[in-house]
Amino acid sequence: MRETSETLNNQAIELASKGEYKEAIACFIRAISMERQNYLLWFNLGITYRDAGNLEDAKNAIHKAHLMNPYDEEVIESLAIICFNMGRFEEAFRYCTAGLGLNDANYHLWNTLGVLYFNQSDYGSASEAFEQALSINPYYYDALYNLRDTYSELGNESGAKACALRMKELKR
Repeated sequence: MRETSETLNNQAIELASKGEYKEAIACFIRAISMERQNYLLWFNLGITYRDAGNLEDAKNAIHKAHLMNPYDEEVIESLAIICFNMGRFEEAFRYCTAGLGLNDANYHLWNTLGVLYFNQSDYGSASEAFEQALSINPYYYDALYNLRDTYSELGNESGAKACALRMKELKR
């Protein structure tokens, strides 16, 4: 069978799903050597670095994917989350803002923005972001969970209880 970037990508994804990150990364790097401008290969490499715990290399790889395709919202969200996990909050905010500028109906990015605000103890802005995520997708459990905690921080016990009740309904 002829080795292609596509077969290497598929093999790498399979390896990564088994936790064999070193081997998966080697496959992605080989695939990228064949097709340097394929942003999805760079993105997948970055996700694998992230899963392996190497956030710096993850950010670099996903940033390359972003440069090749600045309109992919999943790439932008991944960059925001990685920057957040690295303690680079200003960068994370910039990525969220850029992503929402492309699509203000991206409830994942609204949730990520809310998490950033929450971790900066800006609970008012966090609740607005989580509420926006839920106005787009009222079944988004993560945003509901985060909003419950935010309402608790704000002393809005009735709001927190309403979120908890809705969470129970969604788990059924």
